[in-house]
This record gives sequence, C-alpha cells and structure tokens, in this order.
Amino acid sequence: MGLLIKGGEIVTAESRSRGDIFIENETISSIGRDFYAPPGTEVIDAAGQLVFPGFIDPHVHIHLPFMATFAKDTHATASKAALIGGTTTFIEMCCPSRTEDALEGYHTWKQKAQGNSACDYAFHMAVTRYDTNTEAQLREIVRDGTASFKIFLAYKNFFGVTDEEMFSTLKLAAELGVITTAHCENAELVGQLQQILLAEGKTGPEWHEPSRPEAVEAEGTGRFATFLGQTGAAGYVVHLSCAPALRAAVEAKLRGVRLYVESVLPHFLLDKTYAERPNVEGMKHVMSPPLRDKRNLPILWNALQAGLIDTVGTDHCPFDTEQKLLGSEAFTQIPNGIPGIEDRVNLMYTYGVRRGALDIHRFVDALSTRSAKLFGLFPRKGTIAIGADADIVVYDPDYRGTISAATQHSNNNYNGFEGFRIEGRPSHVTVRGRVQVRDGVFVGEPGRGRMIKREPHYGAQGAKNAG
Repeated sequence: MGLLIKGGEIVTAESRSRGDIFIENETISSIGRDFYAPPGTEVIDAAGQLVFPGFIDPHVHIHLPFMATFAKDTHATASKAALIGGTTTFIEMCCPSRTEDALEGYHTWKQKAQGNSACDYAFHMAVTRYDTNTEAQLREIVRDGTASFKIFLAYKNFFGVTDEEMFSTLKLAAELGVITTAHCENAELVGQLQQILLAEGKTGPEWHEPSRPEAVEAEGTGRFATFLGQTGAAGYVVHLSCAPALRAAVEAKLRGVRLYVESVLPHFLLDKTYAERPNVEGMKHVMSPPLRDKRNLPILWNALQAGLIDTVGTDHCPFDTEQKLLGSEAFTQIPNGIPGIEDRVNLMYTYGVRRGALDIHRFVDALSTRSAKLFGLFPRKGTIAIGADADIVVYDPDYRGTISAATQHSNNNYNGFEGFRIEGRPSHVTVRGRVQVRDGVFVGEPGRGRMIKREPHYGAQGAKNAG
C-alpha cells in the first residue's frame, strides 16, 4: 500500500514549494502536484503544514555507563521521544571506557539498539585508548559500517585519550577515510582546577563551569585542529559552547584544516545561571562543556545562521534527579548531561525560525541535511528527493504548547527546558514510509528502526602545516 502526503509546503535545505509526495516500498517514488491516490493508498492531508525531511540528531547517548550509573533511557523510550519530536535518525556515541574492550563494547551497543529502536540509527565509535589491538578492532568496526570515530580530550582515566593516542587515532582515520568527532577540552587543566576549587570548599554545581572555563575549551579545540592539520584527517568538534572555541575552530578552517562544528540545543537557549541554581535545580543543568555566560548565545545563533556552525545536535544524556544528587557533596560527582532528543526540533524552530534568528532552509540544513552529508547518510537521508528514504516530518506551525517533564516521552523525571513555550510541532512522522507518529502520538512499530551502515568518504589528505 502506498502513502500520499498531499498539499503541504515542502521545505528542504535548498528549496520550498507546495506539492505532493508519493511513497512506495519505503522510498519516495514521485514528487509533484495534484496526485491521484490509487485505491488502498493512505493519504495524509498536509494542507497548511510544512513538510520537512526527517531530522537527524548527530550526537546522542542512550546506553551510557558514566560516573557509576547509567543514563535512564532505553532505545525504546529514546526512539519514541525522538520521533514525536521529529527526529527520524540519530547517531549514538558508542562509548566503552578505557578499561573495556572496544570491540566488545561496540557489539554491546549494537545489541542494545537492535530490534528496540523505532527510528533508524547509526554509531560513532569512541576510541578511549589506543593499544596494540586498537587498529585491527577499528578496521573491523569501519568494515561493519560505522564510519566515524569519537575521542574525548576530557574525563582523564575514563574516556579521555592522551595526545599520543589522539595522533594515532587521527592517522588511522585519515588512512581509512573516516571522520573523527571530538569532545574538546583539556583533561589535565580541568582536573587541576577541580582540585583547587574543592580544596577551597567550593563544592556546589555553580563551580562546575569555573572548573572548565571557556579558555580550556578553546585550547582543546585548537589542539584538536593542530593534530588534524598534521595528520590530514577530517574532524568534527562536538557540542561547541562559546565564542573563544568558535574562534579557534574558524581560524583552523581558514588555514585549510578539514574541521566541522556542532553546537547543541542547550547552548543556544540556556546560560550558566541555570547551573547556579541551588542544590538539585543547578545539578540538573550540569553538562560538559558547561552552560556559559549568556553573551555567547547571540554569537552562536549568528554563527549557525552564517554556516560557521554546521550542525545542531543534542548530546542527549538523561540522568534523573536521584542520579544528579550523587554529586551533592562535590560537583565533580554530578553525572554530566541533559535530555533533549524530543525537544530539539521544536525549540530550534520556535526560537530560531519563528524569532527570525535562523532561515528556514538553514534550519533544515543544520538539523538534518548537513549531518547526513557529513556522516555518509546523504542522499538516502536528509532530503526530500525521488529515491530517498521516506523519512518525512509533517509539521504543524500553528500548534502551541509548553515543554514539561509531565508530558515528555524520554525516560527522565525532569526537563531542562521546563516551561519553554513552543510554536509548532510534528503532526505526522514517517520512517521509511511507515507512519510512526500521528497527531503528535506514537502509533508505529516499536522495532522498525535499522542500523544504517555507512561507507568512509573522506579521502586521504596529505599531512601539512595547516595546524
């Protein structure tokens, strides 16, 4: 049976026009006007609504062991929340710690997702140590269809890599043609600053940001860029939060370093005063890099509109209030992270497109198309075109609502954006032609999601003095 999405305003990263979309066998088979619906065709009346390609979240954590606890979502809960929020594909960080075997960790993450996700998914493979087994394991993982790595320049002795390990990882990435994503801080500096603050009796969540100041993130961004320049690898900065780090990334781009930039939802809408609230209210908003001084917010919005920031993810990482309270005696023990997979599209549309801070085509590009291109999903994902997967979001711009933990679908007992108004939401969402959300309610197949295997597409580029 076919599916016809009729009479909506189709918006991609490049174009905007009113029309119909006919879907057969999981893909878009035709796009035009005034289509006739053959008998048995399911019809979605999209008149008065926007029709977007399915949105892609390039940075989520679902299964995540961290600070002696585990993130609260499962692939079942997170994928339903994603779909209700308009995200039809996410890329999950596969993050075994330094003490775990990388290949075993990779298979664990795959097994957690398989058959449990309602939307499609892929992985970034974290490299948390580089020893005699690592190269062979990473080659096997890339052959399996995971064509991006992740390194942490933070969380010393847990996820963090040394400079030597970063160099080895990037050399291999350049050879294999994969892109490496990086959490850019300086683990040694953070550790020293944390100890100084704790010794002074500064233990509350308000001291998390001073322990990882903007200069530390800028240094990590510049160092990552230097290593990219010397190895010829392609890199992607995750969750960039502030103007100094942005400046370091842009300067590297101008030198010819193959570097792309992601910022995440919280850093566009929240500032460090949220983490300075007393007790657990502040703990809820502890993440790394931290929420910053509000002077950074307009800078990030402007950079996003200009394309200096390529993508918007979430770094979705749900720890509930009981878990956050593990850090009641010391901010260093607060599990880092905030949920957001359900709210990214609606908040960026409301406070970006509706407020005039973000062109609607840049919105689609930053939240869907560019991630698809950077991570080897395009043109299967990230656009509305004949032959593409029929991942479609029919979006009601007239909807009005308020974000609340009481109505969210992520498995968490708070929402970091509690009380934010939204102007618009997905009414219908499809995954490969199957309606998974109707009238804002999940109605679909819980295990429909598939792992999307990707091919390396960053050809080797000779090492140079760009760094």
